[in-house]
Amino acid sequence: MEKTVKFGVIGCGLMGKEFASASLRWLHLLGDIPRPEIIAACNRSDANLDWFRRDPDTKYFYHDYHELLANPEVEAVYCAVPHDQHAKIYSEIIRAGKHLLAEKPFGIDLAAFREIEAAMAEHPEVFVRCSSEFPYYPAAQQMVQWYEAGEFGRIIEAKFAIRHSSDMDLQKPVNWKRTLAVNGRYGCMGDLGIHTQHLPFRLGIYPETVSAQLANLVPTRPDGRGGTAPCETYDNAILLCGAKNAAGDRFPMTMEMKRMAPGCTNEVEYAIYGLNLSARFTTNDPNALYYTRNTGREQAWSRVVVGQKTLFPVITGSIFEFGFSDAMLQMYAAYVSELKGLPCAFGCFRPDEAEKSHRLLTAALDSYENRRVVTL
Repeated sequence: MEKTVKFGVIGCGLMGKEFASASLRWLHLLGDIPRPEIIAACNRSDANLDWFRRDPDTKYFYHDYHELLANPEVEAVYCAVPHDQHAKIYSEIIRAGKHLLAEKPFGIDLAAFREIEAAMAEHPEVFVRCSSEFPYYPAAQQMVQWYEAGEFGRIIEAKFAIRHSSDMDLQKPVNWKRTLAVNGRYGCMGDLGIHTQHLPFRLGIYPETVSAQLANLVPTRPDGRGGTAPCETYDNAILLCGAKNAAGDRFPMTMEMKRMAPGCTNEVEYAIYGLNLSARFTTNDPNALYYTRNTGREQAWSRVVVGQKTLFPVITGSIFEFGFSDAMLQMYAAYVSELKGLPCAFGCFRPDEAEKSHRLLTAALDSYENRRVVTL
């Protein structure tokens, strides 16, 4: 098997740099998984490209992504660009025969997703997935194992949330995520929604109905030039869904996506409550899992420290803490493993799941704007 997969990165901002950093930490993994080798980088910003010049693997630097796609050495592409560019650039990557690790929401809307879907249908040999790192925390994976083993019993309720507070700074200048033209009508749901959907969708938990509450809390912000600019997109979203799982259980499921959550830096929370077992995980306590087993009238919550019991084994001792960059490394290992046909118990977010995400978020807009419960 090849020792590396030669990647190009289109969009060399925060997440592109995380990918490059993880590729240089590949020795951290114990398994024999080909390493992503970042040989090409493309960005409009010279400053971002200059950062990639520090990567010893990167030897091609572009301002035009078409030049990257024309490079025969590039086998796969990680692409992190604004939402309005997804349909065009993702489709061109696929039609160039390059495997793709994409970013959320995998198309600015359902119509854009259909364009990408058409390119995938033309090139079934191209492997396509979407980035979603939080389910790779070991505590979240323990929840997955319990669920797949049937330990929860009949499901009572489930909750999936991502909350951060960077936009609580009312003097923060407006950015593209505040514009309908670039971010899209989903607002915060487009950028954050998959973080709440990857785990339940993979477990076979799907919404049948949705009732949405959306909020645009700050209608204007500084424009960075001494004036103000409109904020056109939703800051926060709460979706109350009627869900059903593969066992036929029907139960309420809440999905919460917030850019304005006081006191939260970047909190992800998963909770599943069942008649036999209940469990919850939060990145506020990232190395622990809280659970309670039903033993009768009284139940008590226990806290177990999971540590580095990772999906893909690593050199770090199991007693030590797990963090965000570790989750990114696990996600990239999952992508390459699936790409190369290696064992992967929990893969990256799939295009068919992205289609379900778009249908859910489209229904959520309908629900809020028309004040009704929408059946999916």
